[in-house]
Amino acid sequence: MRLLWVLFKKELRAFFVSPVAYVVLALIMVLSGYSFRAALSILERGPSEGSIVQWMFQPNWFWLSYFFTFPLLTMRLFAEEKKMGTFETLFTTPVHTWQVVLSKYLASVFVYAILWLPSYINFHLVDWITAGQVAIPPGSLKGSYLILLAMGLFNLSIGCFASSLTSNQIIAAVVSFSASLLHFLGGLFIMVLGRKVSETFVDITNYFVSMEHIRTFTSGLIDTRPLVYYSSLSVLFLILTHQVLEFRRWKP
Repeated sequence: MRLLWVLFKKELRAFFVSPVAYVVLALIMVLSGYSFRAALSILERGPSEGSIVQWMFQPNWFWLSYFFTFPLLTMRLFAEEKKMGTFETLFTTPVHTWQVVLSKYLASVFVYAILWLPSYINFHLVDWITAGQVAIPPGSLKGSYLILLAMGLFNLSIGCFASSLTSNQIIAAVVSFSASLLHFLGGLFIMVLGRKVSETFVDITNYFVSMEHIRTFTSGLIDTRPLVYYSSLSVLFLILTHQVLEFRRWKP
């Protein structure tokens, strides 16, 4: 555990000494700020069935923009090590491959979680400024950030895997973005197709459709099935990343 902690701090430091974390933070703040203002403008028009939380997190355009964050956070994790020639040096030290993978992944998860703190604070600021006149359902708020975290764990694991496949950061970013977006859009396509087939097919595909998970959690309903789904996929991609690195490590 001590080695894991040392590697984790090293990776975390690498994020904040480079402009990557600040660029992504600016992107998230612009995205969430615009979405937050759009949600407020909807409520200003008159009574609404949805809450400010739902109006902020449910628009499709918000999520399509959101997927740009993962390539930026993960493209350098392994690709940079290979490009700079430090990949072999890293594995000559007495560390296990799983420690390297987990430290880089946990560092990206930590940075990802920090990126969403300003948007979370916005809700409390609005509640304080308006003296509670703007309804912010606590279940809906917690559910929204829980699904953000669950989806983030999955998409960051995809990014780790993409970065382990190449020494080119641009290629890693493209692979990561494409895979994350295809999973999201593929779910929407299956859902639309399912409506033309049968209700039973729709019920089955809802387990895999990210947009349905988002609607459920932003409504304040916490369903453990999507959490298990995203956690399982995250573990799968981390295992694949481990296997790729192990192969490269012992490759003659």
